[in-house]
Amino acid sequence: MSEPIKVVLVDDQALFRTGIRMLVSSQPDLEFVGEAANGVEGIAIAASSRPDVILMDIRMPVMDGIEATEAILRAADARGGSRPRIIVLTTFDLDEAATRAIRGGASGFLLKDADPEFLLAAIRTVHAGTSVIAAAATRELFEHFDSQSAGGAQPVAFATLTSRERDIFLLAARGLSNSEIASGEFLSEATVKTHISRILSKLSLRDRVQLVVFAFEHRLVD
Repeated sequence: MSEPIKVVLVDDQALFRTGIRMLVSSQPDLEFVGEAANGVEGIAIAASSRPDVILMDIRMPVMDGIEATEAILRAADARGGSRPRIIVLTTFDLDEAATRAIRGGASGFLLKDADPEFLLAAIRTVHAGTSVIAAAATRELFEHFDSQSAGGAQPVAFATLTSRERDIFLLAARGLSNSEIASGEFLSEATVKTHISRILSKLSLRDRVQLVVFAFEHRLVD
């Protein structure tokens, strides 16, 4: 049996933390290893418990979730270990802070009132590293808040993609799933998954969230 996925929650609302702790602890494949009430405490608990997935509230006292996300990922890179996957939690559908957190390295975002089963599925999804949480919603965020996009010349790395990889990159950047891409391009899902893996490797991107960020920051999608 594989090791359970270690989960940490950083949120300033005690009642919300209690509910999430109980939910996560009820799952045999998940292990709740710690909680914190602000970003500073979150950095400390991440360093001591080495979680696989962190649920990170965006708006908190002392230090917000954006700064905490960036600090936690910098610390992981500095020690040479694997990075935790960070899911930012927000109360707003279109939240500019969520785009900043994703640019800072978060693996996706969820609304705080998401269904419990969806939250659990999201934890498992980002841990597996196979897909983005709500890719279409992530794309919508960047469409709505793209004033920080760099634009300009096409990145050198993008030129290393084959014609087929560019086509699949653009479809993934628009929020299409592997199955949707496979259906539209008359490919198997396994082939699409292979193409996505190669694209991420060539562009030095961690996951499909970062693919969406890359596409919008360089204005590679309409």
